[in-house]
Amino acid sequence: MLYIEYPRCGTCKKAKNWLDARNIPYDYRDIKEQNPTAEELTLWHKMSSLPIKRFVNTSGTLYKEMNLKEKLPGMTDEEIITLLSTNGMLVKRPIIVGDDFVTTGFKEEEWKGMLGVKE
Repeated sequence: MLYIEYPRCGTCKKAKNWLDARNIPYDYRDIKEQNPTAEELTLWHKMSSLPIKRFVNTSGTLYKEMNLKEKLPGMTDEEIITLLSTNGMLVKRPIIVGDDFVTTGFKEEEWKGMLGVKE
């Protein structure tokens, strides 16, 4: 499984601690150092069945500076993916990518189901 985060993100720290406490193995990737490519985002979007807007970091300063709240509704999925591939800070995190699942953000119950965690 691939775990992608921004190390200074509080939610990411919580998610990583949750994985570590359950000894769930993962490959680590810093989203700021290695931004997802358009190809990766396209694949992950298809695998996840999530709306593309779930991949957008709507709470970041860059989102606000770029006035994306007004721009996104008029953009196609492909245009949003291209935009997200330009800067990791635009992408919602953490992201976990497995062989047959992808999700963004940390929702413990959702992660338990995807990862088969029984508590």
